[in-house]
Amino acid sequence: MIKLGYFADGPWSHRALELITADPRFKVIFIVPRFDTRDPVLADWAKRLNVPFLPTERVNAPEAIASLKAFDADLFVSMSFNQILKRPILDAAPLGFINCHAGALPFYRGRNILNWALINDEKAFGVTVHYIDEGIDTGDIVVQKMLPITDDDTYATLLDHAIVTCAQALHEALAGLAEGTIQRRPQAAIHPVGSYFGQRRPGDEWIDWSWPSRRIFNFVRAITTPGPGATTTLDGTTVRILSAKTIPDAPNYISTPGEVVGISPAGVVVKTGDSTLLMTAWEAADGQPVKLRIGYRLKSQARS
Repeated sequence: MIKLGYFADGPWSHRALELITADPRFKVIFIVPRFDTRDPVLADWAKRLNVPFLPTERVNAPEAIASLKAFDADLFVSMSFNQILKRPILDAAPLGFINCHAGALPFYRGRNILNWALINDEKAFGVTVHYIDEGIDTGDIVVQKMLPITDDDTYATLLDHAIVTCAQALHEALAGLAEGTIQRRPQAAIHPVGSYFGQRRPGDEWIDWSWPSRRIFNFVRAITTPGPGATTTLDGTTVRILSAKTIPDAPNYISTPGEVVGISPAGVVVKTGDSTLLMTAWEAADGQPVKLRIGYRLKSQARS
């Protein structure tokens, strides 16, 4: 039996725990939640498993490492944990420290990866279980799964798929460790550089209507609910665009980006940097309805 120390937060970790605790090859012996959120679902899991629930402000502190090492875990596991881990804690368990990342490493390292994958018009996204090293998402790969992205996908649908697949991939990686079949693949064997994406911040949600239609379409679906929503303004009112659709065979022409140029039962047609795009759902930032008419001009806001 492999004894696990579980560092975790959120629905990703809940689904994975269901698989791990149902498998007699593994035993979770403590749970470390994110210190700021102290996930109550994980607290309930700790009670159910009769194991310590250990909110730890600085897991890299020598006293924290000594306390965690005393549990004599074989392996540490991260699932949506949010502290950067240093070498002493990475070496604190004999089998190391693994993590599940919702991105196709060595590409899509970093934060808000599902959003960035949609923004970049990817046709697939990855889920990767890897060993943690002192870099950011740079450790050896253990398991990687790829899932398709279609034009019907949004941040919400990718999030649902990723939560399920991350749990499955983590369990598969643990099973490989238990069976002695695991193979580590250095990321440099896939690509010598890879790519990194920074965390999205307030102000990043503003639409630039001079972008091409396809880029705006991807941007809208990338940060819609449960994200902040793609944002624009109308006569000083902040408006969130909740959904959009591309228009087949829409002509390319020069006109005023952001201007409403058509109305249909499905929504409003807005001029973009190249052609036009159909906006199918929108609201004011306070949730109130907003009336859009032909000739109204939606505007971008300069980023700070």
